[in-house]
Amino acid sequence: MYLIDITLKTDIIPAGQNETLLAGHRAWFAKYFEQGKFLMLGPYRDQAGAGMIIAQTGSREELDAMLAEDVYWANKLADYRVREFQANLIAKSLPEWAGK
Repeated sequence: MYLIDITLKTDIIPAGQNETLLAGHRAWFAKYFEQGKFLMLGPYRDQAGAGMIIAQTGSREELDAMLAEDVYWANKLADYRVREFQANLIAKSLPEWAGK
């Protein structure tokens, strides 16, 4: 399992491209969420232009290939920090926290 911290480089995102890039980013993470590769994701509430993805893939190489498809990655418009994570305990109430 992987924790992926993404922080946009808002100072270098071309003016007028925010909405187009964000739409591409959302399509990218929706694709992998629907495939069951991204288990949980969302923006940080205390930092604009940043968020977290919890992912499960067969290998780090598979994850790296998936990340390379993101519009922000391809254009070097975000920093990605990937940490390998082992979930030892998972709360049964986890689904109740969606959107909060």
